[in-house]
Amino acid sequence: MLEKIKQLAEEVKSTVAQTADEAEQLRIKYLSKKGLVSQLFDEFKTIPNEQKREVGKVLNELKVMAQEKINELKDSFQASSHDQGNVDLTLPGTSFEIGGRHPLSIVKNEIVDIFGRLGFTIAEGPEIEDDWHVFTALNFPLEHPARDMQDTFFIAQDPDILLRTHTSSVQVRVMEKQKPPIRAIFPGRVFRNEAISARAHCIFHQVEGLFIDKNVSFADLKQTLLYFAKEMFGQDTKIRLRPSYFPFTEPSAEMDISCSLCGGKGCNVCKGSGWVEILGCGMVDPAVLECNNIDSSEYTGFAFGMGIERITMLRYQIKDIRLFFENDVRFLEQFRSAD
Repeated sequence: MLEKIKQLAEEVKSTVAQTADEAEQLRIKYLSKKGLVSQLFDEFKTIPNEQKREVGKVLNELKVMAQEKINELKDSFQASSHDQGNVDLTLPGTSFEIGGRHPLSIVKNEIVDIFGRLGFTIAEGPEIEDDWHVFTALNFPLEHPARDMQDTFFIAQDPDILLRTHTSSVQVRVMEKQKPPIRAIFPGRVFRNEAISARAHCIFHQVEGLFIDKNVSFADLKQTLLYFAKEMFGQDTKIRLRPSYFPFTEPSAEMDISCSLCGGKGCNVCKGSGWVEILGCGMVDPAVLECNNIDSSEYTGFAFGMGIERITMLRYQIKDIRLFFENDVRFLEQFRSAD
């Protein structure tokens, strides 16, 4: 038994391997369950007890030596492969294409930045809302015809749970928790049950704004929106405000900007009028302030809201809103330079 161990030890010491695969084959030959060392351990069970102490010590030394030899061979091949991979560290790295932001994200970030320069902070709220925050607290009484202006995705009834139809619901949450002065914008995704076409979608994005303080006037609203229009579309941009109706503002208005494509002369984009509608706005209705525990005799405010898709389509002359949701790389990669 001792002679077999001695011969195998000499064999292991002199073992060489030319490749990593050969080193693995040597491990299998000597150290696997059916390897030569394992066979010696099986024979060890049959030797007399008085010899086991001496033989066992030598056999364990053989196993350790064989394991170290195999590890040494494997390590040498790993080091060699690393050396071959690092030929010249001064060579330039391999370039690869990087992604970019979605055009809606680019425009949203720019809108947030513009109003941020005017002191507006960002507030966000849940997309799954209740009737109170989406309608009732914004002066939409039950059975009020204004509720028919928006086709709503209802999830549950009693109480009514729905996908928010506008980010005005975040305005309510801010007014509930914060005392005036309030100056915030509310970007987010909204949902309406509308037929999908080149100009409409059931999912879209809005940025709404709210400013409540003492002595806030319609003139403040106009100057804020004029600043936004010039920063977003160019310093030559003009605006006009047309009377409109919203349940939560009084007076209310729609805002148009002079068409940036034709300079106000008339084209297909502005339908020959020289003007393009971009948002709705107005002074916050006193009933909305009182509903949210804000004293309307002391505070006034204005609110506005715009569709990010609408602004993006005007900014980049995109004629089909569905392109924003198709994830076509050929379309999206055009906006890498704009990011």
